[in-house]
Amino acid sequence: MKSSPKAPSPWARARARYRWLDHIARATNRYIDSGGYHYVASITYFSLLSLVPLLMVASSVAGFVLATQPHLLDTMVHAIVSTLPGALGDKATELLTGFVEQRTSVGVVGLAIGLYSGWNWMNAVRDSLTALWGQNRSDQSLLRLILVDLLALLGLSAALLVSFLLTISGTALGSYLLRLVGLDDTSWGHQLVSASSVPLSLAADWLVFLWVLTRLPRQKVGVRSAVRGAVAMAVGFEALKLAGGFYLRLIGDSPTGIAFGSIIGLIFFISLVARLLVYVTAWTATGSDAPPKPVQPPAPVVLKPVVVVDPPMAVPATVGVVTGVLGTLLALGLRRRARR
Repeated sequence: MKSSPKAPSPWARARARYRWLDHIARATNRYIDSGGYHYVASITYFSLLSLVPLLMVASSVAGFVLATQPHLLDTMVHAIVSTLPGALGDKATELLTGFVEQRTSVGVVGLAIGLYSGWNWMNAVRDSLTALWGQNRSDQSLLRLILVDLLALLGLSAALLVSFLLTISGTALGSYLLRLVGLDDTSWGHQLVSASSVPLSLAADWLVFLWVLTRLPRQKVGVRSAVRGAVAMAVGFEALKLAGGFYLRLIGDSPTGIAFGSIIGLIFFISLVARLLVYVTAWTATGSDAPPKPVQPPAPVVLKPVVVVDPPMAVPATVGVVTGVLGTLLALGLRRRARR
């Protein structure tokens, strides 16, 4: 008697009924199977490591600015001496002047460390996107790999600069229009400008993330399949920015919160952005309009010939004759003993 087929589980029925739920389930499976957690950790680590050389370069630039404007340096020294008492103020002043004198070496070291950490960061991002798209990492020489990743880092920097300029220009244009019509003193006018800058920020973010999803994977990806993913990434990124601003307002009243909460918040924000990028890539790669995942070639089969040598026909015959003779002699010997 044949057993009746097992009924599908509620989860399977829900996935079959709702396409969006099935899409999320497939994206989650791709995220887990491709090692998304490891890629998020790698991107977060190298993002934090890249902050150190960025601060060094920014400090070097500030040192060059102070060196070219002695009155500004004197103002800062006077403010430090008047704020910090006695020897502490003198020590801070000595550190500031020494920092200005060593601005070139600080900048050079910062650039060197920045190239190393920036390449590792870009390498982690590109490897994660390549894996989540279901692609195979192409075999390249180390030098070519480094050069391509550094060019991609420059391209991403240019895309971020264009996005930043679009946002700033939109805000500046709104402020100029308010002054032109005489509404720059009204609060609702500034709120209107702030509200109108949100779509512009979303459009700029969408362009950046569309470039990231289509150009950073190590193999070519179609733009059409990444459009919705870029929209989801732009909306999620703006939501994280709003949550980050709310978090900073919460900890702004406490000195301890400013000292430690800002660092913890920065680490958490970078981790969330990395996780969002990796998961959205998995969601984009498992869409109905995404390119099919390439079929992995089977493992090579090694054929080893095995030569079996059959024994000669004379050997079994000889063994049989010898065995028969020995058996006959043994039987005759036993019969003679029995007669005695």
